[in-house]
Amino acid sequence: MGRILVTGAMGQIGSELVPALRERYGSDHVVASDVRIAPYRLSAGDIRYIPEHLDCTQAPQVLEVVRRHEIGTIYHLAALLSAVAEEKPHAAWSINMDGLYNILEAARQYRCQVFFPSSIGAFGPSTPHEHTPQTAVQRPTTIYGVTKVAGELLCDYYAGRFGVDVRGLRLPGLISYVAPPGGGTTDYAVEMFHQALRYKQYSCFLKADARLPMMYMPDAIRAVIALMEADSARLRYRNAYNVAAMSVTPAELAAEIRTHIAGFTIDYRIDPVRQSIAESWPHSLDTSAARDDWGFAPQFDLDAMTTDMLSRLSAKISATQAD
Repeated sequence: MGRILVTGAMGQIGSELVPALRERYGSDHVVASDVRIAPYRLSAGDIRYIPEHLDCTQAPQVLEVVRRHEIGTIYHLAALLSAVAEEKPHAAWSINMDGLYNILEAARQYRCQVFFPSSIGAFGPSTPHEHTPQTAVQRPTTIYGVTKVAGELLCDYYAGRFGVDVRGLRLPGLISYVAPPGGGTTDYAVEMFHQALRYKQYSCFLKADARLPMMYMPDAIRAVIALMEADSARLRYRNAYNVAAMSVTPAELAAEIRTHIAGFTIDYRIDPVRQSIAESWPHSLDTSAARDDWGFAPQFDLDAMTTDMLSRLSAKISATQAD
């Protein structure tokens, strides 16, 4: 099979997707690219993956990398997230839309399969907030959401017009112990775990009752790979399947963490921009299409995720301090 290209490989999803792909398909089949320069990284057993500097907004670079490495599948993760995108809307459009267009064009020319991560940010205030359907009104009020809706439509166009095998998920908030927060509205959850372990206190930028869909990163990585390996004949939607494992508020997450870290406290210093973004998003998602079409089945609920997250993040912090 052709090699796998991951764009935005040093980001939150890429940091865990690259090792998973490398383990599943072999290190010499995975090209990990990012606009940031990264050296070879060693994994268990001293195995290396192939690093590549790539700016997805530069079409010639994208085509050259796909051609030179004989790429057969592209996981296109390079993007600006919600809060950062609101601060830099012009950059967000360039990175999120021009980058996707260049990836799809390369996929069309070289017949690559493509994964595109959409988001709950693709929904807006007029979308039903509870148990949001797979097909629903999408009128986002952020530039991030606009690029995600436009991206979903562009992917559908390339699938229908040119036969590009492009697939995607509408990802909820993702919680990871590997990568630091990346500027997303749901990143309060990752910040909370870090602050709980280091200081037993956290000041949250969302209101206590801001309920949002969430998922632990290991479940997200399994979902991405399962979708890409699924029988195409079973995929009714091709791209932008709703996925989530839980719906949680900052207060509920803090209470769960407190069962493991006695004395942990939380206060609320609301960021109006991120709070308004959160209020426009779903509280929970209908994931039945993903379950029926390709067997989506998350393994971590709030309790299991919190236990694993604290254990792994604590070990990571201890190792960092030892160095």
